[in-house]
Amino acid sequence: MRKVVKFGGSSLASAEQFKKVGAIIRADKERKFVVPSAPGKRSSDDTKVTDMLYGCYALAEQGKDFKKELKAIQDRYQEIIDGLELKLSLENEFQTIEKMFREKAGVNYAASRGEYLNGIIMADYLGYEFIDAAEVILFKEDGEYDAETTNRNLRQRLEGVEAAVIPGFYGAYADKTVKTFSRGGSDITGSIVARAIKANVYENWTDVSGFLIADPRIIYKPEGIETITYKELRELAYMGASVLHEDAIFPVRSEGIPINIRNTNAPEDNGTWIVESTCQKPKYVITGIAGKKGFCAVNIEKDMMNSEIGFGRKVLQAFEENGISFEHVPSGIDTMTVFVHQDEFMHKEQQVVSGIHRLADPDSIDIEGDFALIAVVGRGMKSTRGTAGRIFSALAHANVNVKMIDQGSSELNIIIGVANADFETAIKAIYDIFVLSQI
Repeated sequence: MRKVVKFGGSSLASAEQFKKVGAIIRADKERKFVVPSAPGKRSSDDTKVTDMLYGCYALAEQGKDFKKELKAIQDRYQEIIDGLELKLSLENEFQTIEKMFREKAGVNYAASRGEYLNGIIMADYLGYEFIDAAEVILFKEDGEYDAETTNRNLRQRLEGVEAAVIPGFYGAYADKTVKTFSRGGSDITGSIVARAIKANVYENWTDVSGFLIADPRIIYKPEGIETITYKELRELAYMGASVLHEDAIFPVRSEGIPINIRNTNAPEDNGTWIVESTCQKPKYVITGIAGKKGFCAVNIEKDMMNSEIGFGRKVLQAFEENGISFEHVPSGIDTMTVFVHQDEFMHKEQQVVSGIHRLADPDSIDIEGDFALIAVVGRGMKSTRGTAGRIFSALAHANVNVKMIDQGSSELNIIIGVANADFETAIKAIYDIFVLSQI
């Protein structure tokens, strides 16, 4: 077997955490390809190194002195090096970083240095080969990740390599200019490496023992999820479940490689397995519940709308012209509702309204704000009758008014719209009916 192991920032925040990571890697001889993040917070009031780099570079970009801030970052790394008792110096690296900051190399370059430096330390600590992600992970001119070229080049580069550390979060354009993924992108790097070496497993180590059925900030000690499919995870991640970067699924899904979410601080826990498909029945009818606040509904009414060809396209064109993406579009015979992010929409609402009138000639338009959307997701819902009925019964008992219902033909998820004020109450009610009543 071949395993790729990715470690998050909290797993690498200090020398003590590094030692835990080293013990995990050495405990399994198949863990030969390591993807590290930048050092995270050592305590709740600490600052992540990536944020320190952003702040430091902002000063450089403004032409202000940033030596003090850069020295603080260097001290963070030196603390790790000293704690691991390594004979490693990053002096030359920090001289280069200072030079590049003065030359205004870009915010992407600045942000990437957290993973880059941690990768150097990790490789030295493990005795593995260090491979700069900028040499093997490529982006197209338009900023889009170049999946096929990267896969081909990375596979060739790793051929014959026994063990390697490849920093997460960044790559480069063809001209070697550094480009980062979105925040949390080290998860994507791990997935890319797993695909390139055709790994049997991609282990993603973080500070929790896998996914939970619901947000622990809302539900006290929610049950964990043992196994979840790629599709289920996409639905939950899209609606706010954030243990894993949602784009990390795509590279491994194409190769059928399972992801195992594990806890660096509790390595004995099995964590959550993310798989393409499974015959294993879920413990509960639902796999998970996730949601977000801050949506608004644009209700469009027009008599005989259902028989007017192109009506929906015309309505959505008004949103497209104003650079606004939609979340859900439930509709009736003479009505159509478009759900959008409120903070994105509110500054352009009148332009959109006038655009809809101009393009689709509706009878009326009504806007309602302060919505929350909740996704109830589960492969077990397909074969279970009355799931929707149980949801709405639970919400009714909790005095929550359901303002929108949207279910796809896959029966994998049900999206429910409620008032922002009812968000937490609704999630508790759904969790209670499907989980607590079954225990």
